[in-house]
Amino acid sequence: MESFDIVMIGHVSQDIIVFRSIEEHLLGGAVVYSSAAASRSGASVCVVTKATADEMISRRFFQRIGVEARMLPSKSNTSIRNEYASEDRERRTVTLITRAEPFRLDDVSELTARIYHLAGLFVGEIPDELIEPLAIRGEIALDVQGVVRRENNGRLESRDWSAKSHMLPLVTYLKADAAESQIVTGVDDRDRAARILHDLGAREVMITHNEEVIVYDGTRTHRAPFTPENLSGRTGRGDTCFAAYLAWRFDHTIEESVAYAAALTSMKMETAGPFAGSIEAVLDRMHGSSV
Repeated sequence: MESFDIVMIGHVSQDIIVFRSIEEHLLGGAVVYSSAAASRSGASVCVVTKATADEMISRRFFQRIGVEARMLPSKSNTSIRNEYASEDRERRTVTLITRAEPFRLDDVSELTARIYHLAGLFVGEIPDELIEPLAIRGEIALDVQGVVRRENNGRLESRDWSAKSHMLPLVTYLKADAAESQIVTGVDDRDRAARILHDLGAREVMITHNEEVIVYDGTRTHRAPFTPENLSGRTGRGDTCFAAYLAWRFDHTIEESVAYAAALTSMKMETAGPFAGSIEAVLDRMHGSSV
């Protein structure tokens, strides 16, 4: 058995990003952005993903950033097209082009972790049935995206999570963006949505928005602003923020971890691709801001 601070489970995506009629092809998926942010924040990370035998781009990426990756066999890869419809990149049309095979409990049988980060991109990728046995072995960090985004004629559209009442009590760390939190709770007020998600069982609830990140812990709402000078690296904002929070949370308070995650994410949003900075640079950003 190998042990890590965080085991991240999820597909790597061959992303197609369309913004202002310009098309880019990038390596994407929550595990890409999350693993970079967590490992550069000092956590030991193992990514468990699935891909075809000839898929070398993601293999080289994980090698380059020093993250151990278990590339399990799949007959196909996951590819997603994101078409942004607004300048702030808050509205987008998401199309699932191809998908890798779903995960099974056996895929992580030889790995132990303090946190199992379920970083799915769509419903069915990480079946709900994996949550309970993994929660026995460690803390669960869940990205709501992976339990609400469903394929409908190729498009990925968000719908409420029918298993939330049963599953959320098993989750220590929960992350949603503003739109996803509204879908699951039925309210558009982020603070109120975070409280509802906590009442349903999740212990620390993170909600990201274009202006800020908040975390509710059952007692108070901790918040910190995003302060990017530009949005060149907007894609991967929530994944980066959540992973930075998880990594920093091991040895820091919620308030400190929220501030750290907001500063790191602000830096990441200024440059396309996963976070490539250092802890020292993030701390400098924190101390030089009003966070």
